[in-house]
Amino acid sequence: MNGKQRHAIALFSGGLDSMLAIKLMVDQDIKVTAINMNIGFGSRTDVSATMKRRAELAGAEFKIIDVRDEYIKKVLFNPKYGYGKHFNPCIDCHGFMFRVAREYFEELSADFMVTGEVLGQRPMSQRSEALDLVKKLALDEEDLILRPMCAKNMEITKPEREGWVEREKLLDISGRSREVQLQLAEDFGWEDFQSPGGGCLLTDINFTKKMREFIKHNDLEVEDIDVLKNGRHLRLPNGSKLVIGRDKEENELLENAINDKYLKVKVDEIPGPFALLSNDANEDDKKLSARIVLTFTKTKPELVYDVFIGDETIKTTPLPKREDAHEYFVI
Repeated sequence: MNGKQRHAIALFSGGLDSMLAIKLMVDQDIKVTAINMNIGFGSRTDVSATMKRRAELAGAEFKIIDVRDEYIKKVLFNPKYGYGKHFNPCIDCHGFMFRVAREYFEELSADFMVTGEVLGQRPMSQRSEALDLVKKLALDEEDLILRPMCAKNMEITKPEREGWVEREKLLDISGRSREVQLQLAEDFGWEDFQSPGGGCLLTDINFTKKMREFIKHNDLEVEDIDVLKNGRHLRLPNGSKLVIGRDKEENELLENAINDKYLKVKVDEIPGPFALLSNDANEDDKKLSARIVLTFTKTKPELVYDVFIGDETIKTTPLPKREDAHEYFVI
């Protein structure tokens, strides 16, 4: 090491690899700010406290940056290098995140960027060729992106050339095995870290189906993301969208969602799911949605119940059986 203490920005997912990348820097007396880019498609619930705890465990300060709107407009629907198996534009996504991180260099007095990526670990975004494409998208002409977990398998970067980081103290991990990472976690006494592959809903086949179905009918906006993350999704005969919570947590998330595309749907005085219905639903879809929601409560088919849809009250009976609603399910 030479000169002043250096400062790195780490792209932080909360996973073990990103925690280890931070630890490798901290152990070389590098100050690290772990930045989590909120693109909107991470956890269904707020995990910011967990992320902060894990970043601090690895020795970094923690910061969340909300990039949801910019991500939707600039990356999600027009990725230069296409999608992975589902709706995941991983190469473009990583390039975008590095570009955003670079914009914070002056504010944070940062010198370079690190990430927990491992060469060959993911088939689309962590091949050697893909990492080169990410570098181009990130406009990293100064070689400021350092991948400590696999640095010895890659070209030398500016932090190494300038002596800010000792290359010999970096790693040479490659491939999909997790043995080295898990051993390091054990050595550091870490038990709190996210399992690989559990971070992005855009890689999930069922979420992808909901996304693709939604954008056939509506333009996707930031406020739509939380609705897409939760509940059973149904498309009714006249085009309305019905979303029904599956448990207490989802009911609360849907009820607290701020989205003027939907009317709130609740059943009077009977425990059951909270639901959302398209605000332009016609009377037929409103009546059907009331019957469907009743079907997911403890009701008797022969009795009439009050269902509140927005400011309207609909008196109706549930469907004869829950399976009758399945034909409307998006997934």
